[in-house]
Amino acid sequence: MVNIRNFKTFITDTLGLMTTGSRLYYAWIGFLLLLIALGAFAYTGQMNHGLIITNMRDQVSWGFYIGNFTFLVGVAAASIMLVIPAYIYDWAPIKEITILGEMLAITALVMCLGFVMVDIGRPDRFWHIMPLVGRLNWPSSLLAWDVIVLNLYLLLNWFVVTYLLFSAYVEKHYKKALVLPLVLLSIPMAVSIHTVTAYLYNGLAARPFWNSAILAPRFLASAFCSGPAVLLILLQVLRKTTRLKITDEAIFKIAELMAYTMGFNLFLTAAESFKELYSGTEHMIYFQYLLFGIEKNGVHYHTLVPFAWASIITGFVAFLLFLIPKTRTNWITLNIGCVLIYSSVYIEKGMGLIIPGLTPDTLGEIYVYRPSLTEITVAAGIFSLGALVFTCMLKAAVPMMLGEFTISGRHKPATPPEADPIQA
Repeated sequence: MVNIRNFKTFITDTLGLMTTGSRLYYAWIGFLLLLIALGAFAYTGQMNHGLIITNMRDQVSWGFYIGNFTFLVGVAAASIMLVIPAYIYDWAPIKEITILGEMLAITALVMCLGFVMVDIGRPDRFWHIMPLVGRLNWPSSLLAWDVIVLNLYLLLNWFVVTYLLFSAYVEKHYKKALVLPLVLLSIPMAVSIHTVTAYLYNGLAARPFWNSAILAPRFLASAFCSGPAVLLILLQVLRKTTRLKITDEAIFKIAELMAYTMGFNLFLTAAESFKELYSGTEHMIYFQYLLFGIEKNGVHYHTLVPFAWASIITGFVAFLLFLIPKTRTNWITLNIGCVLIYSSVYIEKGMGLIIPGLTPDTLGEIYVYRPSLTEITVAAGIFSLGALVFTCMLKAAVPMMLGEFTISGRHKPATPPEADPIQA
């Protein structure tokens, strides 16, 4: 009974932390809520008129929504870049901030679910793929596997984060025998969520651009670049705005690990490109559309070409910046590299993956797809929802992690609220 009472108090106090703060905190929350409202308004129009008000058509039935979903699954999976050095090799500088990676995973998964919802033409039928409610057609359906692993990974990270923060709140050390197995379980689960997502693509034999055995390792390699890139920026912001002890050593070690995964990602991309371009089969047309454009009936279609080469160039430059120790440990070049690798993978896993797989279509028709204003506005709303979730989690987590907000002394900030926008 004491534990239940303490947990109820924990929930109440956590909500109190999330809903109180400085003017800067309220302004940021208000800005995010405004973007969420605009996204909801755009989605209302989509609900009323159907997916016809997007630029998706029969030829290109997946677009901006599924591109963002695929990218964000990778961001969620990237939390193991902290878990492995922290718990497999027991490296203390990263172990203290592993919870931040798990919080980022929760945020990314919430956005993933959002993009899946808005991509469904009949969201009122979403319950058909809900575990224990609808008919998943498991295990024959890959979509069923995706639903299961994503939700299990979300629940796992939510439980670990909640338990660790509750332990800090009640001023008790967490039970290692409980946390360690769950954290270690998150490693194969993180791999599985992106592997199953890749299988959704390469299991489609009629789509040669996706029908590749190395698509799953390419997904994982790019994920272990983009997710940590987001995390490195967040760690630097938190170190300047809170009293969290985030060492240079931890940041530079994550950057070093990213260099290895970036190199592997570039190698796999080059291997796939060589196979397509050197063999010169009829399937090369999809790579040609992506990298060089194609001509049909006197019209040259090259919409994706500048984006494709931008992704390749920014990825290679970021790899060099992270590979060289001097630039990897320089804050300016480190942050430039983070932005470049994020941009590279966002293009590669988004429009650079979806559109070439569907263009030309099975009848040879070329439909030039560009995201509509509705799709962009809805996506902005979902990203803002993710930012809101992460902000609220940070608002409660930081003072608990620092021991400044506990059940015995709930308001003991070490710094004035106005001097700390995250904790305020």
